[in-house]
Order: sequence, then C-alpha cells, then structure tokens
Amino acid sequence: MSATADLQERVCAANLGLVAHGLVIGTWGNVSGIDRAAGLVAIKPSGVPYSDLRPELMVVLDLAGRVVAGQMRPSSDVETHLELYRRWEGVGGVAHTHSAAATAFAQARRGLPCLGTTHADHFYGTVPVSRDLRPEETATEYELNTGRLIVETFAALQPLEMPAVLVASHGPFTWGPSPAAALWNSVALEAVARLALDTLALAATPPIAAHLLDRHFKRKHGPGAYYGQQR
Repeated sequence: MSATADLQERVCAANLGLVAHGLVIGTWGNVSGIDRAAGLVAIKPSGVPYSDLRPELMVVLDLAGRVVAGQMRPSSDVETHLELYRRWEGVGGVAHTHSAAATAFAQARRGLPCLGTTHADHFYGTVPVSRDLRPEETATEYELNTGRLIVETFAALQPLEMPAVLVASHGPFTWGPSPAAALWNSVALEAVARLALDTLALAATPPIAAHLLDRHFKRKHGPGAYYGQQR
C-alpha cells in the first residue's frame, strides 16, 4: 500500500469513528490527517454521507490547499485544518464536530472547566474558548481565519498538552499526533462536557483542586506517567 493510500485509509477510519461514537449528526463533522514526510493532507469530502465513505474518496491536498488526489471537493473546513498543520508541526490529525455538549459550551462562549478527575485524566485544566470572530474575519477567508483564531487562542498554551478548543458560537476542534488520536480527543471532550453540564446543573461547582488535577493528569501524561503498562 502506498503512503497516500495508507493515509486515506486511516483518515476514513477516523471519520467513521465519529459516527460510531455518536459525535455527528448528518454530515456535520470531519477528520483529517497529514503525512509530514510527503507534505500531504487527507480529509473527508464535503457533504458526503458517512455511510458512503470509502478510503479512496478521501481528498488529498498539499499544504497550500492544492488537490493532488481525489475527484470530490474537500470538506469546507479544510482551510482551518491546513492552518493548524502549517502552524503546529507536532499535530498529525485534526477533528471537528458539533457534538452536543461541547458545542453548548462553545455557543455559550464559555471555557469547559475542569471540575473533577475524569476531566483531569485527559485535559490539563480548562478547555479554552476562543474570542468571537470579527465581521471582517467572517466576510472573507472565513475557514482560514477560524484556523488563525485557534492558533491565536493558543498563544500561551501548548497544543499537544491541551489538544482541544471551543470556537466561540461554532463548536469544538481537537487534534493529536494521528487522526485516531484526534478522534479520541473528540470522544473524551464530549464525555467531560456532558459531565460538566450535569454537574453545573446540580450546583455551582468550583474547579478541581490543583493538587488533584496535577496528580491525575501527570499519572497518565509526561515523563513521570505510571498509568497503564510500561514500555
């Protein structure tokens, strides 16, 4: 199998994973992946039902947005994905959904607070929310400006330490070292967003204590991690 075909297969599988995990309605979502050595990105074609997806339908582009393989138009969000790949070298996959709970926080223009250890196991603190796009940013190059907005939101953050963002009034984007990792971060984000909504409905709740956040996050991430099997 060629490197491009392998990339298309992995990206197709991640897109189908959005459906399997209940993260999309209709065609509202997409996952992409990048082959850094070749400088090529594969992404879901625009508006195609998930039930019709096959690896060979994934559209392949270079980092300038030129289509190099595939007969269909790429996702309308492709410029957002490309901007993240251009700016963040460690990212190997990007996912975007309109999953209900995470999108509720985005629509409220509210960061997703870390209220307990379930969140702390995966995300180190509050998942940030972006500012609103300005009228001139939506009038032209809207999708590209969405990517720029995400990068701006992470000016003081490390994207691989906090692999998610809530774009104000829009929805969540996640990423990771591979398309499968980006998918899993979307799954985890929606799970902790649902928990946060339920928790906040019960009572006004302060963030998790810093010492408990550190313990839970660092036991799974970083050089001192001890969760799981040692390699």
